[in-house]
Amino acid sequence: MRETQNVTKLETDYLIVGSGAVGMAFADVILSETDANMIIVDKFHKPGGHWNLAYSFVKLHQPSAYYGVSSEDLGKDDTDKVGVNKGLRHLSSGAEISAYYDDVMQRKFLPSGRVKYFPLCEYQGENKFVSTLTGRSYTVKVNKKNVNAAHMQTKVPSTHTPNFSISPEVQFIAINDLPKVGKPPAGWIVIGGGKTGVDAIIWLLEHQVDPAKITWIVPRDSWYTDRKNIQPSEEFLKYFLNDQLAQLKALEQAESVTDLFDKLEKSGVLLRIDKKVRPKMHRGATISQLELKQLRRVKNIVRMGRIKRIEKDGIILERGRIDNDPNHIFVDCSANALAHLDNTPIFSGNTITLQPVRGGQIVFSAAFIAHVEADYKEEIQKNKLCGVVPLPNHDTDWIKMFAGSMKNQHNWKKDPELTKWLYNNRLDGFSHLVANISEKDEEMQAILKRLRNSIKPAMINLETLLS
Repeated sequence: MRETQNVTKLETDYLIVGSGAVGMAFADVILSETDANMIIVDKFHKPGGHWNLAYSFVKLHQPSAYYGVSSEDLGKDDTDKVGVNKGLRHLSSGAEISAYYDDVMQRKFLPSGRVKYFPLCEYQGENKFVSTLTGRSYTVKVNKKNVNAAHMQTKVPSTHTPNFSISPEVQFIAINDLPKVGKPPAGWIVIGGGKTGVDAIIWLLEHQVDPAKITWIVPRDSWYTDRKNIQPSEEFLKYFLNDQLAQLKALEQAESVTDLFDKLEKSGVLLRIDKKVRPKMHRGATISQLELKQLRRVKNIVRMGRIKRIEKDGIILERGRIDNDPNHIFVDCSANALAHLDNTPIFSGNTITLQPVRGGQIVFSAAFIAHVEADYKEEIQKNKLCGVVPLPNHDTDWIKMFAGSMKNQHNWKKDPELTKWLYNNRLDGFSHLVANISEKDEEMQAILKRLRNSIKPAMINLETLLS
């Protein structure tokens, strides 16, 4: 490192922009499987990305057992004993996750001598970044690859600017400020039908708020995944396999897209809050049956589209108007967590753009991409193994996400070494459990046989549904 005319010159093998969940997962595998060195640049003061700004009561909505980085366990290796996740695998809190990433950086990455970390820095493109604290500028000579770990543009409620006008008399807060409310309002109006809105509703109910005092503005109802079906433990393996089989059977037998979702719901793959309302959104969020029971206690759900403006005495929506009491508190949960961008190839020249290669598992995807970067040479082969699985938004995106995941999985199975890596990587979650099923277990072997027999007809019909 040398300084010339107020610009510090650096050199590295990999320049990673972003020390959030995907950037950390990628760097961890590069550190473990190569002798390369890295520079990690991030705008926050410590690693963890959006977890630095998350609301205090946030938790993962997938088990901690397959979140974080490959080499370090996250959370407790047990089941939750209380709350709406009772009986299911531990869900780490935001505080746990933030401490975990800081620990990985301080105790593993930096002591290796192969990682240099530049927090509180703004990346300016063309291998340049500047410190937002000191103003010092840096330029980097990159010997191997630039890694864009911020492509998906994760957003959180605390930094979100609503796209509607708000009267100054209205009490309007981000979900982060819920625990700070010091005086009971006349009622609560939660804005947003996604996972953040679910978290706000559950938090209010857990703190004994009368569900009759809650109004939930839901522009689009959502399909949810039953969390019971994605538990990475032998105890729940049968649920996971039956869920996979149900997805294939639904795809094989569906006569239309509507029929597909009817079958997915009937078999327990997908859940919805109101049986009378057809969801138009799917973002891969999971809920437990206990959460679903709590959410159904809220009866005053407004389905008139998005808010256009909030006035002192009324809420103007796309398809109507409802009255407003100035003594209500609005809780904003309308931020889209992940941007839905046009997909770009993951490997392109000297740039790696981190994106999902398996639906619902973004950190696993980043680790997998790092392994492919470390072990494979040809860009064509790398992109074949790392086909981009689009982030879901609309209900029918479930079909595209499933198709992308299955295509990648099919390519991975052809490679024995890759199969071995999946077996040994904790972020995969399930490969080792499936591979370890005893040949003497007739019931589980029968499920596996049905799975294998269903793949081809399901994929044939999937092409029809995609069109």
